[in-house]
Amino acid sequence: MSAAADFTDDGGVLRFSGDLSLAQLGNLPDRLNGHDGAVRAIDLSRVDRMDTIGAWLIHRFAREKNTQVEGLTGNSRALFEHVEAADQPVQMRPTRVTPFRRVMGEIGDAVVLAGQTALGLLAFMGATVISFWTVMRHPSRFRFNAVVQRFEVVGVSALGIIGLMSFLIGIVIAQQGAVQLRQFGAEAFTINLVGRITLRELGVLMTAIMVAGRSGSAFAAQLGTMKLTEEIDALRVIGVSPMEALVLPRTIASIILMPLLGFYASVISIIGGGLLCWLSLDIPPAAYISRIREVVPITDLFVGLIKAPVFGAIIAVAGCFQGMQVKGDAEQVGLRTTSAVVQAIFMVIVLDAFFAVFFEQIGWL
Repeated sequence: MSAAADFTDDGGVLRFSGDLSLAQLGNLPDRLNGHDGAVRAIDLSRVDRMDTIGAWLIHRFAREKNTQVEGLTGNSRALFEHVEAADQPVQMRPTRVTPFRRVMGEIGDAVVLAGQTALGLLAFMGATVISFWTVMRHPSRFRFNAVVQRFEVVGVSALGIIGLMSFLIGIVIAQQGAVQLRQFGAEAFTINLVGRITLRELGVLMTAIMVAGRSGSAFAAQLGTMKLTEEIDALRVIGVSPMEALVLPRTIASIILMPLLGFYASVISIIGGGLLCWLSLDIPPAAYISRIREVVPITDLFVGLIKAPVFGAIIAVAGCFQGMQVKGDAEQVGLRTTSAVVQAIFMVIVLDAFFAVFFEQIGWL
């Protein structure tokens, strides 16, 4: 058993010995409070053991006497340094900030966070490309089964909801277009409106939004949960790259399936618009299909098919990136999932605007 804590005054140098822990302090605090002499230094080289209470007692005494503590080594020194660092004044009331400064501060924080997120997303996208290149160089590392499973999750399971949404959108476009064009006696041009806008824009765009809300959020939640349960760390420990095992299959599946889903959504929208034209405008299906073939250029189909894989890559990368950023607690999973959906939809719409300008410049109108 360690000796009780004690000290001796050696010409102004207090030399402590024994066990500086709560159980062995005894009357040491009272003796220190009653010490009136000058203190040049405090020597702890002969202390056997010290806990947080003992470290705080010595630190407080040294602060009051304005002297230095010597002789600490190893864990005792680290403990004492932590106690010193924790001795900070506590602000009972926050400093009053004017509304203008608070708003400007929040705007600044949001700008900094947006910049950090953009840089992180760009770096993550680069890591995904590097992983893809590595898998191409070593085909044996390609996880075919994982990609096929993602095909079912991203594509097959989404056919129902995307088909229903696209069918209703086609009906709405045809109905609203017919109402407006009827004022000019041009109801027949409803077919032009439905065919071009669904193949060129809405088919792929609405599909991307649905995939972002459905699959992008699932990617973020799955990877975030794996991050919390340390499954991703376990993969690294056994020598498996999380980028190759988790991120790459989801990204490849999204890139491959987005053009197929976009084309499927466009066809269903055209069918919905054709049904309304048949029932409301008395345009038979044969005439509707013939008119679609005449007025819709093949470039509209190419535009949609070119945009779709880019949207799929953005959705998958955004979802996986946010999932990999989860840390701390379960609340982070929800926050990161929400961020993944918002980020993916925002980038899809921004890229769609850039694509619109680009295709206009090259003459694909």
